[in-house]
Amino acid sequence: MGSLPGTDITEAIKTVLGELPELPYLPELPARGPGADMVGRSAGFLVDLPVELYAARWRMASHQGRDARRTADLLERDLDQLTEQADGYAGPLKLQCAGPWTLAASLDLPTGGAVLRDPGAVRELAASLAEGLSAHVAEVSRRVPGARLLLQLDEPSLPAVLAGRVPTESGFGALRAVEPVTAVETLETVLGSVGVPVVAHCCAPDAPIELFRSAGAVAVAVDLALATDLDQIGEAIDAGVGLFVGALPGFGDPPPAARVAARVRELWNKLGFPLGELPERVVITAACGLSGATPGQARSIIKVCREAAERLLDEARS
Repeated sequence: MGSLPGTDITEAIKTVLGELPELPYLPELPARGPGADMVGRSAGFLVDLPVELYAARWRMASHQGRDARRTADLLERDLDQLTEQADGYAGPLKLQCAGPWTLAASLDLPTGGAVLRDPGAVRELAASLAEGLSAHVAEVSRRVPGARLLLQLDEPSLPAVLAGRVPTESGFGALRAVEPVTAVETLETVLGSVGVPVVAHCCAPDAPIELFRSAGAVAVAVDLALATDLDQIGEAIDAGVGLFVGALPGFGDPPPAARVAARVRELWNKLGFPLGELPERVVITAACGLSGATPGQARSIIKVCREAAERLLDEARS
């Protein structure tokens, strides 16, 4: 969970501070347009690797232009409002950014084609992202000194990267699959540099949970409806990795909290862990962001997530 509907960052931050007092986050508002979308906003963290919009896609550029300035301005406004609304706050605070593999699959080279096709460019991108996110974490820490920061890396494209399903520029072929060991090493470049715990989020089928664990993620975030490999999930939890479980859709009117709690409880029972451990190991979220909801629906979805978690906590204590 990271994105919200609407364009008012002040109201978005108030919503998460009010409805998620135990794990608020700096919201993303992609409806504001280019530079607020996941790829553009995340590319804004790259150091000395400017990007620009070309034919409705982000690509690497030779210099900082209007698109990069807009991206930076949106982030600065968001941080200003976070500083004001979170004044005096002490506790966990989550930040979000697309991971290096999703950026490599989504950003184009100046000559065309995804960055992913050039291993050297991928390494450069990962190092640049690590440097930029480290600076972002330091800036948020300065602005909200009581916060214990957590970074969510969004990697929806990683399963396609590993399976060789990222299309070439023509669309008639696919780029070569990336070896798991290379994927882990690249993720480690980012995870090992930011200085805060990292949650790896993948709401696509075949989420590579074991790969995220190997790279050092403290938790994995998955869509419960797509989480079919229970062995991978169980092994990760057994190794001490936390689970952010997307237990309800991120759009429309949410189901009752009791039904959401039951779905999470059923998963936990299938995994074979004691119910008393669930509240310490699981965070209940929407499946994949809330930008497709109305503001009212988003608040209701967040409220149901909190109420479902409270139900499970009460059960674990009884």
